[in-house]
Amino acid sequence: MPRGDGTGPMGQGQGAGKGMGQGRGKRGGGGGGQAGGGLGFGPGGACVCLNCGNSVAHEQGVPCSQANYPKCGAPMSRQRS
Repeated sequence: MPRGDGTGPMGQGQGAGKGMGQGRGKRGGGGGGQAGGGLGFGPGGACVCLNCGNSVAHEQGVPCSQANYPKCGAPMSRQRS
């Protein structure tokens, strides 16, 4: 099986082979992306306080939804730049 497509060695006819296939079982390849499957907003933008509406620069690697606004302690949300 020179190409792993189940057709057998070169020059041996066209019969169905016994190749492993390219399924996506437990060992199959998967897609990339972030945890949860979201695409994210990228590195820029700002986090906006849900209580007072003030914003701070987004810190890369820390989701806005897991951070609190420093002045009032309220949760924040991501704002697209």
